[in-house]
Amino acid sequence: MNQTMVRSISECFVKPDHVSEESKQPFYLTTWDLSMLSVHYIQKGLLYAKPRPEDCPKDLINNILERLKKSLSLALVHFYPLAGRLATRREENPPSYFVFVDCNNSPGAKLIHAAVDISVSDILSPTYVPLVVQSFFDHDRAVNHGGHTRPLLSIQLTELVDGVFIGCSLNHALGDGTSFWHFFNTLSEIFQAQGDNVKISRPPVLKRWFPEGHGPLLSLPFTHQDEFISRFEAPQLLERMFHFSAESISKLKARANSEYNTTEISSFKSLSAFVWRSITKARRFPSDQVTGCRLAIENRSRLEPPLSPDYFGNSIQTVRAATTAGELLEQNLGWAAWQLHQAVVNHTDKSVRGFVDHWLSSPFIYQIAQLFEPQSIMMGSSPRFNKYGNEFGLGKALALRSGYAHKFDGKVSSYPGREGGGSIDLEVCLPLHSMKALESDEEFMAVVSSSV
Repeated sequence: MNQTMVRSISECFVKPDHVSEESKQPFYLTTWDLSMLSVHYIQKGLLYAKPRPEDCPKDLINNILERLKKSLSLALVHFYPLAGRLATRREENPPSYFVFVDCNNSPGAKLIHAAVDISVSDILSPTYVPLVVQSFFDHDRAVNHGGHTRPLLSIQLTELVDGVFIGCSLNHALGDGTSFWHFFNTLSEIFQAQGDNVKISRPPVLKRWFPEGHGPLLSLPFTHQDEFISRFEAPQLLERMFHFSAESISKLKARANSEYNTTEISSFKSLSAFVWRSITKARRFPSDQVTGCRLAIENRSRLEPPLSPDYFGNSIQTVRAATTAGELLEQNLGWAAWQLHQAVVNHTDKSVRGFVDHWLSSPFIYQIAQLFEPQSIMMGSSPRFNKYGNEFGLGKALALRSGYAHKFDGKVSSYPGREGGGSIDLEVCLPLHSMKALESDEEFMAVVSSSV
């Protein structure tokens, strides 16, 4: 048997510990949610070390699984839409097509126990993230519309020889990265508190956001799912984790601000601009090739009045800076970082509402293949999310990894570094020739602190 083959040991469905009156009602999807129906589930997870063999209780994994099941059941009381299923309602007169969450007609969220005969070092030692990591998640290659028949949330505990990986797959039509980590943080909080009456620190705000005069049911201009669902197969890519220390990032920020004679450019925009320039150089584009850098950006705080930071759902868009490869590389880091700064500053309440109004007048569904062009880069996820604070009886995680979802040429996901303090890990996806050129770039590698 192939040692790197992940074996499924058991699986079960988990429902909320108790049912509230509110959870008996349909959970409606907003413009931001519905536009996600054809992209992948969010797949992120954490790798933990098992205790040393002499300190490891025989029933450790079973105990963790039981506590995880109980914690999940309690967490779903607060995040009850994740225990539901998508449902579609069609009407003839006038023609309408509605997708929403049916919170009642579902077996619940899924909890999977799996195992693989490899060690923690088999995951962390290679230069590139091994493909087996993709098997640590449920819903491989699934698009969100599949939530009509698939669980909207799956948690997979994969037992390694000397470690445990806890991978979470959440339907992206129900929530963005902020909501994903809010849920994961709550699950960990309940797990660590151990009890039936845990008062969680951040209850999710489940009230939907619609512009005045719209909602709660939004009709899509389709008659069948084939009109708006497409499958995306990523090209052959290498995936590598690059670590940037807080000191290294601080130097980039100082350089970017000095070069543009400003103090307004943030650490993350400086790092993003540095990566954009480095990858563009590695791709060896002709000077007139247009290249862009997209940043995933949060809308909650930009709306007036702002949404709660605990608003559960999608509230994201992307902003983009674009130029030619020639100009990007002829200009300095400060210039590139300023283009990103301007793109973010201009994303205001007016632009957020403009996007929503445009969607309402002409609804559309994102298609991954159209969303990301191989001449650009896309900065996803965020180093601001609390990722290493999630513990499940095994201490602090050793590393964070992601599944197959949303991997393409030029996708860069940003995570907080394990040591905290402003350090950042970047998960970079590139084809072989571009990755090798990036690794040969002395300026880039001088800023990288290490691989993780």
